[in-house]
Amino acid sequence: MLQPEKVQTCLLVFYCMKGGKLLNVSISTISYQDKKLTDTQLYQDWKTINWNQVEKSVNKLQTRITKAVLQNKWNLVKRLQYLLTHSYFAKLLAVRKVTQNKGKRTPGIDGERWLTSISKIKVVLSLTGKKYKAKPLKRVFINKPGKKKKRPLGIPTMYDRAMQSLYALALEPIAETISDIRSFGFRKYRSTKDSCQQIFLCLSKKNSAQWILEGDIKGCFDNINHHWLMTNIPMEKSILTQFLKAGFIYKRHLNPTKAGTPQGGTISPILANMTLDGIEKLLLAEYPKRNKNSTKVNFIRYCDDCAPRKRTHATENCRIV
Repeated sequence: MLQPEKVQTCLLVFYCMKGGKLLNVSISTISYQDKKLTDTQLYQDWKTINWNQVEKSVNKLQTRITKAVLQNKWNLVKRLQYLLTHSYFAKLLAVRKVTQNKGKRTPGIDGERWLTSISKIKVVLSLTGKKYKAKPLKRVFINKPGKKKKRPLGIPTMYDRAMQSLYALALEPIAETISDIRSFGFRKYRSTKDSCQQIFLCLSKKNSAQWILEGDIKGCFDNINHHWLMTNIPMEKSILTQFLKAGFIYKRHLNPTKAGTPQGGTISPILANMTLDGIEKLLLAEYPKRNKNSTKVNFIRYCDDCAPRKRTHATENCRIV
């Protein structure tokens, strides 16, 4: 019989799938020896994951979200987003993403890093939006290439990064469906080379544009209006509020976040892109096509960097939208 001091009573709170239904909480009495066996099993579970199956399962749900957006069935979109953010496979992908990128060894304010297979699978089992409270970001400054001015960077905790990655999986299909056609920054299967190719196509013809206007939105990530995001971004509002209002710690002082999305957050590029989507349509409405194969103004955007190309030599008034 086990000695009382060798017995640890704990509440195991996790969800698992069985027959398409969610099973809830169980209270277990676990000995230290059983706990070691559990950790060993968890290690084996992470090492034996079939990632192809995981990605296929998540992609199926994302495809269904895309189809629902195209059919303008937003209630169905919400239900599918809920399924995805509560999916075990989606949580696996979210944790893998934050533990395999360049910042995997950079902790947030809690100093926590997930470097072992056991820690990763434990986080997968505990990842949930229920009563979620985001921790403040760690504010650091990094050098801008070719400039003396430094760029503010907000580093979330590993758990917050995983939560952002999880909800980004549900938001990304919507962002990709409604995005500007010639938007190339921070998008899946698109890169700077694609934007360069589009620029070449716009400038290589006889009747191509003669003038290039390069635009860079000052402090784009830092000045996005929170009210606009809460009104227009189709995701769970309580979770989005936590992402936006987490605040940041700089020189041991907690500062509120009144505007913007933190550079360093996993979901921030998607939010920034969705904020800027629509500029291309406005330009096409203002400067319609001259014929089937030629446009009066071409617009190419790489996140907050844009380059409208205009044929006329005349100076015209510009409006900032």
